[in-house]
Amino acid sequence: MPHYGVRTKLSPEGAVDKAVSYFGEDGLGLEITDRGERCVNFKGGGGHVDIVTCREKGKTEVDIDTREWDIQVKSFMRQIG
Repeated sequence: MPHYGVRTKLSPEGAVDKAVSYFGEDGLGLEITDRGERCVNFKGGGGHVDIVTCREKGKTEVDIDTREWDIQVKSFMRQIG
């Protein structure tokens, strides 16, 4: 299961909102299986995307675990990075 990370100027909550827009129902159509203020989990297409965020030194660290969605995760990271 690949693990990715990116830093963004977005707040942790903003990064989660962007992830929901990108991967969720109105984006790639993945199902949200869990969502908190600083994390969100998706499943669909035989895989998953799990995102956890935290604020550190004025930036937000976004950690992403995925299976079957590597290309889309890399695209999302470019959008928010």
